[in-house]
Amino acid sequence: MDPVVIPILVAALVVVFLVAATVRIVPQARRYNIERFGRYRRTLQPGLNFVLPVADRVNTKLDVREQVYSSDPKPVITEDNLVVNIDTVLYYQITDPRAAAYEVADYLQAIDQLTVTTLRNVIGSMDLEATLTSREEINARLRAVLDDATGKWGIRVNRVEIKAIDPPNTIKEAMEKQMRAERDKRAAILHAEGERQAKILTAEGTKQKDILEAQGTQQAMILRADGESKAVELVFQAVHRNNADAKVLAYKYLETLPHLAQSDNNTFWVIPGELTEAIRTVTTAFGDQSAGAGLSASAEREDAPAAADVADSDKDGVGAPEIEPNSTLALDAVAAADEAAKEAAAAVSDAKAEAEAAGETRLPGRR
Repeated sequence: MDPVVIPILVAALVVVFLVAATVRIVPQARRYNIERFGRYRRTLQPGLNFVLPVADRVNTKLDVREQVYSSDPKPVITEDNLVVNIDTVLYYQITDPRAAAYEVADYLQAIDQLTVTTLRNVIGSMDLEATLTSREEINARLRAVLDDATGKWGIRVNRVEIKAIDPPNTIKEAMEKQMRAERDKRAAILHAEGERQAKILTAEGTKQKDILEAQGTQQAMILRADGESKAVELVFQAVHRNNADAKVLAYKYLETLPHLAQSDNNTFWVIPGELTEAIRTVTTAFGDQSAGAGLSASAEREDAPAAADVADSDKDGVGAPEIEPNSTLALDAVAAADEAAKEAAAAVSDAKAEAEAAGETRLPGRR
């Protein structure tokens, strides 16, 4: 090998070594603490940096992003002498790399011990119930103490959260029983309230139903009475407008007689005193004198006692006499009424025929 090449190679290697020892590339969100001959010199920022080779060296490399530190569960005694295990989560960030490297030997251990001490001071002044329900207060007091203590270490505590509070198993069972009883109580109250509301709504519905049914019945009765009134008025007007004679009225009178005995609850019958007079009117009007005379004689013979009573009652201002169905007078009256009805049926048929014939002869004249 050429003797000149060897020194060149050595010089090149020295230059490469010096360049490598001089140039320092720091990543983003990182900080490097530089010591010169064992003394802190400066902190390198992200990017390309130059240092003195051999004299300067990197002591610590720190991450300035927000960090998360989860501690192990720590036993803490409450005010009512119950031991609970509490583990916390710490969110912190390095703000001064020099202080974090030189003011405290191990800042994570220091933060952990400070958290335990502060927790025991805070929880020791609270009972178990307050401890379980005052997490926000505990977090705020922890953060205030830690932030004040770690400020000189170049660390800022952003948040402190209690991850879990574990009371003893016996306390857990008692708390579960208490919670179950409380829930049963609320369930019973809600059930009773629901039944109360249901009964109220049912009563209101029944009330509204009765009111509506009563109003409907009232309206139906009013409409029915109004209809019957109008029907009677129309019949009355039709009778007077057509100038009905005695034959038609007598016929209608006889038509209503069978309806008097239609009810099954009748225990006695009343024979009107005008029965023979109506039959006589029908037969006499259509010229059936013999039938009318026979009917009158038969009715007067068989209804003599009843007619006498009717006459007496009419004189005294009282209506038709009431005939008991089991008496001899009642049987005679019924037989007379049957015979009169039979003879009246024949007379009515003749009256219908003559009324139709008379109507046909009168209609051209009225027009």
